[in-house]
Amino acid sequence: MRLFLLIAVFSAASMGAAAQVASPAGDTAASAWTVKRARAWVAKGEWKNGLTQKPHGSVNPVDFTLQYHRNPALWNKVFTFLRTQDLEHLAPGKYPIDGDNAYAMISQGHTKPMDSVKWESHRQYIDLHYVITGKEKIGVASIGKATVTEPFTDKSDNAHYNATGIFYTAEPGVFFLFFPRDVHRPGITVPGTMEDKKLVIKIKVSQ
Repeated sequence: MRLFLLIAVFSAASMGAAAQVASPAGDTAASAWTVKRARAWVAKGEWKNGLTQKPHGSVNPVDFTLQYHRNPALWNKVFTFLRTQDLEHLAPGKYPIDGDNAYAMISQGHTKPMDSVKWESHRQYIDLHYVITGKEKIGVASIGKATVTEPFTDKSDNAHYNATGIFYTAEPGVFFLFFPRDVHRPGITVPGTMEDKKLVIKIKVSQ
């Protein structure tokens, strides 16, 4: 009897440990995803479904993981668009993906001097930025370390800031994701490259 109880206790403990180690895939609660688990899920790449473009290292893995699992059907449509469209030959303009839930915008032209570009963030939509040809500089900062200069409005889904951030060069092959707590400053000229063609996909935030 004592042996049976020991085996039962050991089995229960083992199952509990396995449950703690197992990935919480499909769980939409923020508490279910540590940075380590979220990074592992992103790196595993099951969400790619053949996508060759990679997320930039600045992408917040927890926000990405949470938003994907809260609406995987929407994100799969977004990544299907990125994977299957002939982006280099798409004309500038707006392209539907899933009604108001996700849509794409292609732009082409001159990038801008840093002084003419504002720091910004959005609440209703997540931004996916992807440089198709050329290159540009993009600044990234935490909203907690930014000072509001123009308050958020629902109409524009925008707020502007003063911030100190890190600047990266955006080039083909790598996409950026900006969630509501990511202040960003895109479209800045890289010395020697004055133009680029760019895709921005607006993805509705899932609560």
